[in-house]
Amino acid sequence: MKLIIMTKPTFFVEEDKILTSLFDEGMDNLHLYKPGASPMYSERLLTLLPEDLDRKVTVHEHFYLKEEYGLKGIHIDNETDTAPQGYKGHVSRTCTDLNKLKDAKRNADYVLLKYIFDSQTDRSKKATLSMDALEQAAKCGLIDKHVYALGGMNDDTVRMAKDLGFGGVVICGDLWNRFNIHQEMDYKELIQHFKRLKKIIG
Repeated sequence: MKLIIMTKPTFFVEEDKILTSLFDEGMDNLHLYKPGASPMYSERLLTLLPEDLDRKVTVHEHFYLKEEYGLKGIHIDNETDTAPQGYKGHVSRTCTDLNKLKDAKRNADYVLLKYIFDSQTDRSKKATLSMDALEQAAKCGLIDKHVYALGGMNDDTVRMAKDLGFGGVVICGDLWNRFNIHQEMDYKELIQHFKRLKKIIG
């Protein structure tokens, strides 16, 4: 089972140090997700990371960054969008509808199936897929190693996703909620939690 870490949607002072520490602890897939932000800030963050780690980063916007920094690939958030014309590299995409999952899998290296559980960062974002529907999708092989669970991931729900046969999970709020970007500089608790998640995933 794979573990993806998604960045906070906003940039913050300690971010490059935390990300570098997470890479040091074995993070091998970071999704750079900064919706609506100027590409200049993403460029700055990438230049602050050790150069050999760029190949472990997937970018959600400003796809030119993929070639410019030698990133792992691009991620398409909108279910109806396609990869840029002529693009040949690694592609992942988001899907929110089990009925569209089969097609999404055909057009991506892996798919993030969203709203599996209630969001831990935005309380208004509730799970839209029932456990019965997920179990049925797993039983018929729709959920497999190319489908990663996104939404409401924590120690318990990661275990549930593993039991359902997801190929990976995406962690965001469960990790970043352990560090107050406005008041703290010590991010040991965040790193310890990442290690715990890695053990659960195995």
